[in-house]
Amino acid sequence: MKKQITLLAAIFALWSTGYAQAPQEPMRLSLQESINYALQHRASLQAARNEEKIAKARVGEIRSAGLPQLNATVDAGDNFIQQQSFLPSEFFQNQDNPPPLGTFVPVTFAPAYTSNATITGSQLLFDGTYLIGLKAASTYTELSRKNTQRSEIEVAEQVSKAYYSVLVNSERMQLLTQNLVRLDTLLSQTSTMYENGVAEKLDVDRLSVQRNNLLVEQQKTQRLMAISENLLKFQMGLNQAQPVLLVDELAEVEIDMSQVYPQDFDYANRIEFSILETQRDLASFQVQADKAGYLPKLFLNARYGYNAASNEFRDITRTGNYLEYGFVGVQLQLPIFDGLRKHYLIQQSKLALENTKLGFETLRQSIDMELAQASTELTNALDVLDARKANMVLAEEIARVAKIKFQEGVGTNLEVVSAETDLREAQTNYYAAMYDALIAKVNLSRATGTLHSK
Repeated sequence: MKKQITLLAAIFALWSTGYAQAPQEPMRLSLQESINYALQHRASLQAARNEEKIAKARVGEIRSAGLPQLNATVDAGDNFIQQQSFLPSEFFQNQDNPPPLGTFVPVTFAPAYTSNATITGSQLLFDGTYLIGLKAASTYTELSRKNTQRSEIEVAEQVSKAYYSVLVNSERMQLLTQNLVRLDTLLSQTSTMYENGVAEKLDVDRLSVQRNNLLVEQQKTQRLMAISENLLKFQMGLNQAQPVLLVDELAEVEIDMSQVYPQDFDYANRIEFSILETQRDLASFQVQADKAGYLPKLFLNARYGYNAASNEFRDITRTGNYLEYGFVGVQLQLPIFDGLRKHYLIQQSKLALENTKLGFETLRQSIDMELAQASTELTNALDVLDARKANMVLAEEIARVAKIKFQEGVGTNLEVVSAETDLREAQTNYYAAMYDALIAKVNLSRATGTLHSK
């Protein structure tokens, strides 16, 4: 009975610490699903969207300056040291003791206690800088939206490359497993031949060495597979503990040849070009806003309130002792001289606008170079891929023939080992070329602005 209780306690302990939990189901993902998940869950994109919301809030802050501004103030105080003023002594004629002429007498006008309750309001009627700011508000929001789109494109690029890395490593893993099965079969057959006196011990040893090398390569590929999966999860914003299962298959790299060295490329397809256009518009608005600083400003102001004053505190606590007052009027502010501040501001904004315009030519040259480089890399990668594929097919045939010759006694075991080594090298080179071609395809899509277009 004690043993049963101890066993139940151990099972409960394991369950309570999480060891009895069922493993998570793998998440099935295509490339597009991986990108969509990243667009929703990647922390950097969430931060970019928050910046977009901040930009919209700043636009609201700018607009608020043109709305009515209302404030209420209530204050009460004790003039514990009452301010005094001076009046000429002639105001205080005393027949019995006349004061000297030309002297002043200190007089207290301020009461001991004062109180005031006021509501003030103002409305901007005209401000050229504010009007330009309203025009630039929508452009500022558009710039923030485009920055978010650029971040989305970068995430789509990173996820695509990580996804292809997992696919290539997975395919290599399957191929290594097949090679290992084939080599195990050959080793078993050779061992039988050795036992029957048909093969030598050296033949068995060579195949054993080959098998050990293949096992090491399989383990290395398995570790690379785990690293590439972790990188994909990181790029997606997925929990590292969540297993994934990629549903896309590694097929031949297909490419729209019209994208390679495009003749009628539209620079507006690139988000960087669109962002620079928006920055140019904002720089232009800044020049207009600085120039508008020379225009007058017109405000409508109003005040309404009550005040009370007395030498007794209880008097200012009674509403009947408060006096009503009000004011309404307009205020015109005319800029006359500010030490040439606006003049230098305009100089700065004009130069900033000119620099933005100069950036278009630099960006065009950069895009042209990127297009040419991506096109060349993809063309070279496809050529290498074709050659590596042909080499792999040829190596497979050589390995097959070498095995048959050895089994029939007309070939040597050394030929088999050499053929297997060449086959593995050809397979490794083929999948490396496949990965390079896929990455070159992603780079070209990014260069042409078609990687993640909305």
